[in-house]
Amino acid sequence: MRRRVRAFGAGLAAVTMAALGVAAASGTTVASGDAGTNHGWRSADWPTWQLNTQGTRFNVNERTITPRNVGRLELKWAYTFGNVPYSRVGSQPAVADGTLYVGGPDGKFVALDARSGRTKWTYDANAVTGPLPDGNPNGIRDGAAVSGDKVFFGDSTGRVFALNRRTGKAVWVSQASEQPNSAMTSSPLVVGDRLFIGVSTLEAGFARDFNYPCCRHRGQVVSLDVRTGKRIWNYYTLPPAKEVGTWPSGAKKYAPSGGSVWSSPVADLRTRTIFVGTGQNTTGAEGDIDSVIALSMDTGKVRWKNRMTFPDTYTTACELEDPGEYCPGQGTTALDADFGASANVITVRGRTLVTIGQKNGMYYAFDARTGRVAWQTELAPGPHGGVGVQWGSVFDGRYIYGATWHDDPSRLIKLDAATGRVVWEAAHPADGCTTGGAAQFQEMCLPIFTPAPSGTPGLIYEGSGDGKFRIFSSSTGEVLFTFDAIRDFAGVNGVPGRGSALSGNGGAVIANGMVYVMAGYYPFYPTDKGTVMLAFGLK
Repeated sequence: MRRRVRAFGAGLAAVTMAALGVAAASGTTVASGDAGTNHGWRSADWPTWQLNTQGTRFNVNERTITPRNVGRLELKWAYTFGNVPYSRVGSQPAVADGTLYVGGPDGKFVALDARSGRTKWTYDANAVTGPLPDGNPNGIRDGAAVSGDKVFFGDSTGRVFALNRRTGKAVWVSQASEQPNSAMTSSPLVVGDRLFIGVSTLEAGFARDFNYPCCRHRGQVVSLDVRTGKRIWNYYTLPPAKEVGTWPSGAKKYAPSGGSVWSSPVADLRTRTIFVGTGQNTTGAEGDIDSVIALSMDTGKVRWKNRMTFPDTYTTACELEDPGEYCPGQGTTALDADFGASANVITVRGRTLVTIGQKNGMYYAFDARTGRVAWQTELAPGPHGGVGVQWGSVFDGRYIYGATWHDDPSRLIKLDAATGRVVWEAAHPADGCTTGGAAQFQEMCLPIFTPAPSGTPGLIYEGSGDGKFRIFSSSTGEVLFTFDAIRDFAGVNGVPGRGSALSGNGGAVIANGMVYVMAGYYPFYPTDKGTVMLAFGLK
């Protein structure tokens, strides 16, 4: 496939990261953390969703697992999340000081011994919130962040929780978003005494019900005081929705809505700026949709914003065979081309860039100070969403690694961070749906790279909708390790489980010689057991 690369400006060469650095093999420097990131934990910990404030997803200090010994990885234990069949395991674990913290689709948030999987404590978010309006548990889909003596996470009711990380007791619970149907897939970013988190919604899925008064929710970014949970500032991506008529069913119609913030913020600590991507409209056609936005950490005021696709009005009703007026932009402006991925903050010869993938197949580098495009590369054909980068990418100090989604075939791609040039592409293995546990479900199997990739020196880790977890050589794109998760597991917590697709927003976490992956998202392969988290270590 022909790749279009367009560079804006010249002389972008040697790549470094402006933070605490460790020399890499290429002679560049790679940040392992910064003053607002590692929080005093072990150097090879993974204490937050993006690993650090810049969002590298690259654990430069994890050197136990190498390209030479990666084939010796074996399953050490599995943890089963309750017994909620067909549930979404979206939370990604955080690992700090020998403890793993993770939430489940059953609303339970647990602290486990990172080596053995032994449960240290359990906290039930449902005891605070009760079930969701549809009767399902208040599932936890975002990843945790550990800072000081607390661990933070969001839930499916717009709340953010701060727990004592040693006891699991609640320090505070904050209603970060008071809008009905608010939810968090965005994971908390903690910098000093402030927490930043994006707000998305369950509402887009309700649009399949033609009697639902669609839609009123608007995306948010919220800053909270980590000591008290008190809101410091609040940024909305859209103006408030107003009643604008009725749907053919007679249900009230509201607009504008949408602009959800699905991904986790990243930060430039030098300028005290956070960066987020936004979703599309669900009704109407206005606001900060399909945008990358830079906000002041201190005030929440916009420093710049760049809207990359417009208009784009899309809900799940557009997936129906004949949605009629319920998908007004069908075939034209119902693109689903939002930014669901988190960004990376990198420095190229003294120039700080914000790099991020879009669901329509484009990958961008923005000047972090001005928001102007430094380069852009087409990774997959657009303009519609579903082909491009879904949840995030890796920066190893010189190269960026991103994965295309419903591309044909789905691919893991290595980019030169200075220019956007494609270095190599690794196509999804062609036998993904005809081998292993997926082979008996070929009609529903999806050979797609959905999660955010992760990295350690020499290796890139990525899961697939075919239920297989793979580790690639970062030098060549060769598959060095494969594990099929579509099988039964005896949970270390005494609950039988079954693995499913490795997708959703959470990617692999690699910390202190262990690898953790979540195996329980779409496609939902048939099972009557709970979904699982898998922990690997060297033999």
